[in-house]
Amino acid sequence: MKQVYIVRHCKAAGQEPDAPLTETGIRQAEELADFFSGREVDVILSSPFERAFRTIAPLAGRLGVDIATDDRLTERVLSGANHADWREMLRLTYEDPDLLYEGGESSNEATSRAVNVVTEALNSGKNNIVIVSHGNLISLLLKHFDNRIGFEEWEAMSNPDVFQLTFPAGKPSIQRIWEE
Repeated sequence: MKQVYIVRHCKAAGQEPDAPLTETGIRQAEELADFFSGREVDVILSSPFERAFRTIAPLAGRLGVDIATDDRLTERVLSGANHADWREMLRLTYEDPDLLYEGGESSNEATSRAVNVVTEALNSGKNNIVIVSHGNLISLLLKHFDNRIGFEEWEAMSNPDVFQLTFPAGKPSIQRIWEE
């Protein structure tokens, strides 16, 4: 059976693409590698953002598996400007997936690129796939497979976090498998 592990990056020092992991995040990346020990991993796909790549680098090193970066796994840009009420703006995009703020990306647009990555990975012939990305994009991807997932589930996510998607009869099953 095919398994896709969706991993949210460890604690980082910021939101910029080159923001590094914090000291806590570096420890968490090692814990994440321990967490995956005993699990088969055939391929690792990651956002090119530093915090995502560094999250999975310890596991890749232990397994001798290359990390393939994919720009489609970068975090969703809500708006081209900073807004004090960004959380409310984000909440509204879960209710209206076509809502588009200036300089940003709608939920539907972001979901589409993430789903394409998963679809290609599932069709690659690999069975155990690790995908590393960012909270908002991950929540939108999970929402695609289970419409009950929304803003509240995004808020409840941790850094790091791991969700396992299995595809027993075509319809995916989602399980949060990371425990803080």
